[in-house]
Amino acid sequence: MAHFSSQDEATVQAMLTQLFQSVKERITGAPSLEGPEEILLHLEETDENYHNYEFVKYLRQHVCSALGSMIEEEMEKCSLEQSRGEDSGYDTVVQRVTQRIQESREYKEMMLSLNSIMMAVVGHMISTCGDDEVLCQERQKKTQKLQYNSSCTDNCSDSDSSFNQSYKFCPGKLQLILDQLDPGQPKEVRYEALQTLCSAPPSDVLNCENWTTLCEKLTMCLSDPDPVFNERILKFYAQTFTLSPLHMAKEMYTSLAKHLELCFLSRENHIPTLSTGVDITNPNVSHLLKKVRLLNDYQKEAPSFWIRHSEKYMEEIVESTLSLLSVKHDQSHLISQKISDPIYFFALVDTKAVWFKKWMHAHYSRTTVLSLLEKKYNSLVTTAVQQCFQYLELCETMRTDEILGCSRHYGNKQKAFYYSGQELQYVCFIHSLCLLGRLLIYQQGRKLFPVKVKNRKDSVSLTDLLVLFIQLIYDSPSCPKMTSNEHSEDYSPACMVTEVLRILCDQKECAVECLYNNIVIKSLLQPIQNVMKGTEAAPHCSETALIHVADILERIASVEEGLILLLYGENMSSSKEETPTGAHIIASFSKKLLKEDISIFSGSEVLPMVKGAFISVCCQIYGTCEGLQVLLPYGLHESIAKAWKKASLLSERVPTPVEGSDSVSSVSQDSQNIVSLEESLLDNLLNFAATPRGLLLLQRTGVINECVTFMFNRYAKKIQISRQRKSDYGVLFTQVSSTAAGAVALKSSGFINALVTELWSSLECGRDDVRVTHPRSTPVDPIDRSCQKSFLALVSLLCYPAVYELVGNQELPNKAEYSLREVPTSVIDIVDRLIILNSEAKIHALFNYEQSHIFGLRDFIIDGLSVERNHVLVRINLIGGPLERVLPPRMLEKGNDPYPWPMFSSCPLPPCYLSEVTRDSDIKQDSDLSKLLLRLKMSDKQIEWIENCRREFCRLMKARPDEIRGGVLGELLEEFVLHLTENPSECYFPSVEYIASDANVKNESLSSVQQLGIEVTVRYGKFLRLLNDGAETDLALVLKHCERFLKPQQVPVNSPLLCLRGSYAGHDWFVSSLFIIMLGDKDKTLQFLQNFSRLLASAFLWVPRLHISRYLPKDSVESGIHPIYFCSAHYIEMLLKAEVPLVFSAFHMSGFAPSQICQQWITQCFWNYLDWLEICHYIATCVFLGPDYQVYICIAIFKHLHQEILQHTQTQDLQVFLKEEALHGFRVSDYFEYMEILEQNYRPVLLRDMRNIRAQCT
Repeated sequence: MAHFSSQDEATVQAMLTQLFQSVKERITGAPSLEGPEEILLHLEETDENYHNYEFVKYLRQHVCSALGSMIEEEMEKCSLEQSRGEDSGYDTVVQRVTQRIQESREYKEMMLSLNSIMMAVVGHMISTCGDDEVLCQERQKKTQKLQYNSSCTDNCSDSDSSFNQSYKFCPGKLQLILDQLDPGQPKEVRYEALQTLCSAPPSDVLNCENWTTLCEKLTMCLSDPDPVFNERILKFYAQTFTLSPLHMAKEMYTSLAKHLELCFLSRENHIPTLSTGVDITNPNVSHLLKKVRLLNDYQKEAPSFWIRHSEKYMEEIVESTLSLLSVKHDQSHLISQKISDPIYFFALVDTKAVWFKKWMHAHYSRTTVLSLLEKKYNSLVTTAVQQCFQYLELCETMRTDEILGCSRHYGNKQKAFYYSGQELQYVCFIHSLCLLGRLLIYQQGRKLFPVKVKNRKDSVSLTDLLVLFIQLIYDSPSCPKMTSNEHSEDYSPACMVTEVLRILCDQKECAVECLYNNIVIKSLLQPIQNVMKGTEAAPHCSETALIHVADILERIASVEEGLILLLYGENMSSSKEETPTGAHIIASFSKKLLKEDISIFSGSEVLPMVKGAFISVCCQIYGTCEGLQVLLPYGLHESIAKAWKKASLLSERVPTPVEGSDSVSSVSQDSQNIVSLEESLLDNLLNFAATPRGLLLLQRTGVINECVTFMFNRYAKKIQISRQRKSDYGVLFTQVSSTAAGAVALKSSGFINALVTELWSSLECGRDDVRVTHPRSTPVDPIDRSCQKSFLALVSLLCYPAVYELVGNQELPNKAEYSLREVPTSVIDIVDRLIILNSEAKIHALFNYEQSHIFGLRDFIIDGLSVERNHVLVRINLIGGPLERVLPPRMLEKGNDPYPWPMFSSCPLPPCYLSEVTRDSDIKQDSDLSKLLLRLKMSDKQIEWIENCRREFCRLMKARPDEIRGGVLGELLEEFVLHLTENPSECYFPSVEYIASDANVKNESLSSVQQLGIEVTVRYGKFLRLLNDGAETDLALVLKHCERFLKPQQVPVNSPLLCLRGSYAGHDWFVSSLFIIMLGDKDKTLQFLQNFSRLLASAFLWVPRLHISRYLPKDSVESGIHPIYFCSAHYIEMLLKAEVPLVFSAFHMSGFAPSQICQQWITQCFWNYLDWLEICHYIATCVFLGPDYQVYICIAIFKHLHQEILQHTQTQDLQVFLKEEALHGFRVSDYFEYMEILEQNYRPVLLRDMRNIRAQCT
């Protein structure tokens, strides 16, 4: 036990004196002697400076020092017990820890020590008490309290500090009040007794022995006919709920609930019937509503604190409530004679069942509520379902204007004094709807179904209930048009049902169980089919209902399970011929809406909103690869583009409203609808860019520039993309920048200008809120965190098609002088100002030279930036896969020699950067591959030869993959392709006769890019020991022959795109690879390419093969988008989502698209990403087994990189990792069996679409 010195006592006395002085005025102004104690007891609630008092700080510090470590230990123990599934019988960790602490020796010692010093301090203060009598009395009370607590330290309450100390309100006094409250007493006596009770401290009332009797007496008094006395009784109840501990409040709550239950069960209390309605000016009704309102207010507040107490308190409150709400009178044959049940009055005061929402929020109370509903009060659920059915029947039998009056009446801001029977039923329906909606969110709540409802033959299942909700949307009337008045639609039935369904859609587990089935989807879409067919039921399908239904369908389509259901149905069929699936119905209806081909909506003011709503549903579907495949036949991209152009013209013609004119509001509303539709259509067109093939369709519409400008405007205004949309602006930006036309559109929109300016601002200007006197720290990372966002955006932008369009054929400015105010606005400016710093003028024009030059070059100083520079220079000079080149690290090492790597500044490359791994050499003549080639050459059966070759290749890839290389592989490829071209069914392109000698092409020129590629190829081939000196000349001739061979098969294109002007702009990495495989044999390489050009595989492996080719549709050629992107990359994204969903999600979270990196891998034939052996295996696999294996190999790579991709998604550098890093550890042979499984699952669809590229997406 702690011992206190005289100095400690003096310190505590000073702090206590300060506390009393601070509240002196409030204490002295108290009307009675009991007042000061009440003020001190509730000081924390009423004094905002409570926690600043030194005495309070002292107590808190003392408790922490005495019990702090013990509390932490107990918390850890309880956490371990919970993790093991143990249960000590308490409700929460807090309760368990509190109980253990209070029972501990340390707690009792702390209480005794505090009691000791406080007794001494208060005694000394009393002895020196002067003229301030009130303060002296308060000290005496404090002394009495401490003396009592010294013998009752284990009786502690966290709700009220006056526990067990009724020095004033004695049992005799309470008994006197009980006698005075008797109905036989005079009115004045009863009033005075009740007034005395209201002014007494609640804790003293609770701790009297007569508390139970008092509670019963108060319950009886609630039925007193005297309105004044009733008001004072309710005031006491309200005061108890506000100020009393939970135990007392719980007793009062249950007594009030029991009283109300008896009121509704008794025929003597004049409960109104549904026929008479509810007139709140009636004193009896008004008083009844006040009781219900008081009960409901406490219902909504109780969940915020009942978790701190024993579960039994909460259980009694919940059960008393459910018991009250379950009261049902005998049903009369006539609904007009039916007495209003408690649920009607609760619906009046809490229409949207907020109390139930709060009770169901926490697992602590939800478990109890659902358990009681299941075991005892299932009738409450049944009644709620019955209310919904009754309202639907009401909608079918009553006039629209009558029902609309109910919803408008209740949604009116003006105070309503009378509610008719129909209005009561409507309000009760809304309450029941909200209750059921909250119930369906939770699995245990859904288990309460099916329920048996009166007058219905079969039980009501979950599906039946959802169908009922959908019928309510279609059949219940709503306001004739959507207005901006926030109250006009709040309580309309369709709006309320839609809100419930929205919540269900947002809960995935609930949506899967309740919504994702054919019956529910059919209920949503059947009226739409009726509208398209023009049946008699069509007029009941209002535009407002369609907007609500579209909202629900959009949410369903935004989730994978819901999308699959809409696309294929439960039987997984996407055919639209027999029974069309949801996606086909939605697409057909949307197309009719765009054409305005639905007569019943002709001239409708809200038709633009209906169009926008359903196109948004389609957008959710075609924004995915699989959804786009299903909706391709409908040509929605063309229909939406036409509708947008029409809306754009209409928005320009809208007259300017004249102030004071009667037509101002109508013109304003019409123009608003048109502008909203115009933006919606453009936004939905933009979402075609979410997939590679969708981007091709968008480009064919001719409005890609407008869509990209729209995206940039929203990006500049920092407008977030819709939560339902699967692709954010990062993904759309990456997809668009993967094509030449997209890069041009980004430039013209100002997007690139904004990115470059933002980067420059981060590098050179810094943040506005940083003081000038605080210098920025020297960066230690290759890319400083402040610039990372801009840097990643540029990384996503600068793939080869975009780079060629943005910087191709341009010279660096290299000005003699640069102004400090001159800000770069383009990619070429960034290269000039930050990378190629080849003049003093450029260096002097930078405010932050060290920080900015991270993107470029620096002097030879051994620091982080020079290390990065050396790494970049070695990387761009060295060709090879992960095991074929050695790259210097990007960080300084620890020790005496932090950077042992030599700086690379001029060729040749230092030998330490060349790998010592075994380089390629020709395989032995007795290898399995050589035997296979010999055996196949002896075969005279063409088809058998081809099949045997494929079978043996697969066997070798699984058993001895290292043997598939060298000159024998080249011979095998040559023989295999030759045999394929002899079979007409294997040929995709027609045969082209080509006769040209070396002399004919020798004088033709190659681009600088091709010349550089030749140099790199030969250097790599020599490193592999597969090419000899003089190979540069032969490879140059091969490339020249290829250009001449392909030129007659190309068509001239008049396009602003640089990439479409003349021959293929990049280097032909496929031809370079084949040249090495053929060991530098020019003639073999050319002969192979001529034969190979007839096969379908050439379209996807040999990129220049289809450059501006006459074999492609004209619009595909003019788009500049290669089939590798709109076909292979499209299916890579589709299969990735199905096979490796976490990786697919990681790409979207990073704002990056798998299609872009795959396009880069395939275009450069995996050079620098894979070792030479794996490149040979990639080419051989696609030639022998088919071009669809190109897709499977990319999926296998993503599967291999699974963990790394997830890791770099967290570190926010996924783009950099995938573009810079080689594919470490990946071998084609390791995933061969997996790729065979992919072939079995996806080959029919993939090969069919690959063969359709000549008429793709028409």
